[in-house]
Amino acid sequence: MKYSLFLGCTLPVRGQNYEISARKVCETLGIKLYYNDRYLCCGFPLKAVDSNAAFLFSAFNIAIAEAQGLDMMTMCAACTGILTETNHRLKQDEVLRLEINKKLNDFGVEFKGTIDVKHFARILYEDIGVNTIKKKIKKKLKGFRFAAHYGCHYLKPSESFNKFDEPENPKSLCELINVTGAKSINYEENLSCCGGGILGIDEETSLAIANKKLNYVKKEGADAIILLCPFCDVMYEQNQKKMERIFQQEYNIPVLYYSQILGLALGFAPKELGFNMNTIKPKALLAT
Repeated sequence: MKYSLFLGCTLPVRGQNYEISARKVCETLGIKLYYNDRYLCCGFPLKAVDSNAAFLFSAFNIAIAEAQGLDMMTMCAACTGILTETNHRLKQDEVLRLEINKKLNDFGVEFKGTIDVKHFARILYEDIGVNTIKKKIKKKLKGFRFAAHYGCHYLKPSESFNKFDEPENPKSLCELINVTGAKSINYEENLSCCGGGILGIDEETSLAIANKKLNYVKKEGADAIILLCPFCDVMYEQNQKKMERIFQQEYNIPVLYYSQILGLALGFAPKELGFNMNTIKPKALLAT
């Protein structure tokens, strides 16, 4: 199973533990990854002010993967959302496709609509399958209760995702958590945004949104938040101490990438999965 790996902008700078652990998981599950140094920003930050510019960036990246002859694997939820939407829109809208390709021609590439874009977790759930993963588990994470955070763009806009999961009642991440032997818990407002989308323009509101979810997770006594996006990690882990100071709360809630807990369950040592880079250490989990 081969994919062209799209890392995006945030992950290489602020989520290296995500990439490290995901590569270990992919290696174990027979997923071969290829990278291309021509990849640009996914285009998501531009969408709110110029959707066509955002589609142009995304279409360029998709065309690069098409030239490799490989489907694209994304790891950031925001990258997934805009790349999947662009792929869907351009396949359906001939006028927009011609307009975008006219501009792409200046860069020597063309969007043809020959590949799919899939998030890492979707590949695990849909292409590898929970049952296959279950057979490879070496160390069950029994007794741990994790709060799944899907994020806003992992399944939206829903019409672009071909009914992969139900956006208002998703189950894929929860099932992927459960296959490790841990338990995915339910908690209030589990589908709410991390607040990261407005961090650059309204930090106060952004942190208040993230703080609200941390309160609900804390209330349920979760051992950690499990997520799929490096910018969600920026909000819940890298800004957690700041939120504790601002809102006079104490959380100490570990925030982990799904690939890290799956990696543990597959038998990798914590250091091999980048746990040394986590700001808030899941001490009980690492002691097992």
